[in-house]
Amino acid sequence: MNVRLIGYCRVSSCNQNLDRQLIAMRQFGVPEENLVVEMMTGKSFQRPAYQAMVAKLKHGDVLVLNSLDRLGRDYFSVVDAWRHITNEIGADIVILDMELLDTRKKGRDFTASFVADLVLQILSYVAENELRTLHARQEAGIAAAKVRGVKFGRPPKERPKMFYELCGQWKRGDITSREAGRELGVSHTTFMAWVREETTEE
Repeated sequence: MNVRLIGYCRVSSCNQNLDRQLIAMRQFGVPEENLVVEMMTGKSFQRPAYQAMVAKLKHGDVLVLNSLDRLGRDYFSVVDAWRHITNEIGADIVILDMELLDTRKKGRDFTASFVADLVLQILSYVAENELRTLHARQEAGIAAAKVRGVKFGRPPKERPKMFYELCGQWKRGDITSREAGRELGVSHTTFMAWVREETTEE
């Protein structure tokens, strides 16, 4: 009976390179027609290519990934996905850069299967914890920067020289915000935002 190898390669954006993953898949023996490529974040498992691939997985298939984080980055979701594939579907999983994460041994060696599950949970927990630590550091850095007066987001659109004259006319009721916006070449909401900023600054 021929075992069907299916390779899943993922990067978070089109700016990242898939070559290393693809080379590893080919060296392992995954046929070109069984390579699934996706450019999407691993934070969520709602990925079209991944979902379609899992839906087609059958008992006895082998899902090949270059590293565990290609499967996903959320601890609980990774463990759930692993159990769904190996227990409910009955397919195997091979993580190329981690020899212990190879469920193909489970039929012959209960200890190997136990170790694979244990290593999975430890690695997934570590990955999740690192991600949370990174987010906490980013939030702390942003908060500290805000205290120093650093502003985030798009720089405010520069106000044309005519703004102040039109603002005065609007305040006197001579023109509407839409008319002022048309004169300035911006939306009336932008004009009103400028008015509010001007009032705050005063």
